[in-house]
Amino acid sequence: MFPDHENPSNIAAAATAPSGTEASTPEAIAPAVTEQAAQQAESTDGAHATPAPALARQARDESRETTQTPAAREAHSEAPAVDAEAAAAAEEAAGSEEMSKLMQEFDERQEAAASHEVVEVKVVAYTEHGVVVDLGGKTEGLIPAAEFAETEIPRPDPNATIEVQRSGEVKDGYEIVSYQKVLRRRTWEKIDAAFKAKETIAGKVVDRIKGGVVVDIGVRAFLPGSQYDLKPTQNLDELVGMEVQVRVTKLNRRRGNVVVSRRALLEEELHAKRATLMETLSEGQIVHGHVKNVTDYGAFVDLGGIDGLLHLTDLSWGRVKHPSDLAKPEQELDVMILKFDKEKQRISLGLKQLTPDPWVGAAEKYPAGGKVQGKIVGIVDYGVFVELEQGIEGLVHVSEMSWNKKVQHPSKLVKVGDAVDVVVLDIKPSDRRVSLGMKQAQPDPWLLIAEKYPVGTVVTGKVRNIAEFGAFVEIEEGFDGLVHVGDVSWTGRVKNPHEVFKKGEPVTAKVLKIDPENRRVSLGIKQVNDIWGEWFKHHKVGQIVKGKVSRIATFGAFVELGENIEALCHNTEIEDRRRRDEGTGGYRPTTGPLKSAGPLEPGKEYDFKIIKISPETRRIGLSYRAAVKQLERKEIEQYRSASKSSSTATIGDALKSKLSAR
Repeated sequence: MFPDHENPSNIAAAATAPSGTEASTPEAIAPAVTEQAAQQAESTDGAHATPAPALARQARDESRETTQTPAAREAHSEAPAVDAEAAAAAEEAAGSEEMSKLMQEFDERQEAAASHEVVEVKVVAYTEHGVVVDLGGKTEGLIPAAEFAETEIPRPDPNATIEVQRSGEVKDGYEIVSYQKVLRRRTWEKIDAAFKAKETIAGKVVDRIKGGVVVDIGVRAFLPGSQYDLKPTQNLDELVGMEVQVRVTKLNRRRGNVVVSRRALLEEELHAKRATLMETLSEGQIVHGHVKNVTDYGAFVDLGGIDGLLHLTDLSWGRVKHPSDLAKPEQELDVMILKFDKEKQRISLGLKQLTPDPWVGAAEKYPAGGKVQGKIVGIVDYGVFVELEQGIEGLVHVSEMSWNKKVQHPSKLVKVGDAVDVVVLDIKPSDRRVSLGMKQAQPDPWLLIAEKYPVGTVVTGKVRNIAEFGAFVEIEEGFDGLVHVGDVSWTGRVKNPHEVFKKGEPVTAKVLKIDPENRRVSLGIKQVNDIWGEWFKHHKVGQIVKGKVSRIATFGAFVELGENIEALCHNTEIEDRRRRDEGTGGYRPTTGPLKSAGPLEPGKEYDFKIIKISPETRRIGLSYRAAVKQLERKEIEQYRSASKSSSTATIGDALKSKLSAR
């Protein structure tokens, strides 16, 4: 039951061994005493005890000093001068004396060791002074009552067998023994064994101190606040009085310092659960868990030992402002495993995947051109987002919000929560995108205005903007028309529109063309007084007209047929080429002012034949020589009809009379 160094019979046997053996020599006994002293020091729990190494050094020093007496040292120093027999006798006497002293010292240390001996005893009786125990050999011991009064140690039951530690002190006929020291020693041994084996110890929280709590595990141990649970504990005061399971993480028996942890046990349990759980998880699996905490980008869900991230985008098919709108701490819910990285122990979860995807079949439900009603759920600078149903949102671009209003910002027209009618312009389920239009759900006022002002209508509006190629005239709000520089005047050519138009001034023009597809209107100012149109109504190709030559050009003569109506008679239509060559010697100057074009002179009237009319371009082509020939044929016919009445008249006479008339 007891260690060998605590059994007196073993030490005595070593001391009384035959002198012929090694154990009987002082050099052999000294180490035995040294070891005995060291073990004795350990049994004292460190209270008022000299450390074992110091006791060992002390025993060795004493051994060296006692083996050499002054007589022996003197005999050695005078050895060369004395008889050999005298020296041997002196050495034998010194050895005998040293042996006696050594044995006496050994007996004293053995008595000291026996005073701390732990023995099994039987409880005999209770007295007012304490508990009486039977030490054997008709000797009784007393456990002082103070050991039970000052501590929470219960008194042992009568006739119970217990362990006590002898003190060597005798009082009133009883040897004083300690029950508390043995219990304390056994407690430390138990804690030390649990520390080395990493075993769990039960304890009770007895006090709240700075940084943690005190746990009674037989001795007072420190449990840091961070080591109580896997997550920080807000109120440690509530733990006082609770029974807890802990593990010893630090132990210093000499200082009586013990640190324990409850979190270490929880982490082991968590790792075990996690390892088991990891073997059962797979992508696409639906699992049950509870929300641990919520962040701005999602929620962490505890699946029973391992956490998974439920991202904001996987909470709902619809718009989610913040994860806390759908997930609350400690909320239980079913989720689907989207991605599972077993090596990194990362799990991505989804909640919306448990419900049908609204985009499946969306193209059939919301075809392009269809009109539906939605709700404004978001406003940005470039448009608004309209929710058609939960999970399907479409964008109405700012350009598709109004027909006739120039929208500065979408918030000027609508606000979040408004119900609006929209038309599906385009839908792409694969990209989860749908383009919507608000204005398309309303009648197009532009088309109504176009019907109100058909081609040929004379309108009056204000100049809204001036460009290099003309001016934009606003007929009504949202309905503008362009007056091109070529449609300002029939005669004059406008080079700079700013010289003709001023912003804001009224303008009267005629609607020339309407382009509904491109939403464009062409206006003309010169067409308001369309003298050309009237002229074209009363004239046609082949007709003979009178005109005055207004000016001569190198390529022909310009002929004025009416007010602001001008036609061109090309050189090829003035006279025959043969006559032209004969008259000019085959040469016609191309530089300097021209005074005439053959027989045509500026300021004089002539007959011309219309050979070409272009109402679109307002161009008229004339022929002088064709008119002359036609007139000649007419005169000849007239002459022939007159010759029937005169038998002597000839064609030559007719030509002479015509020439004389000219």
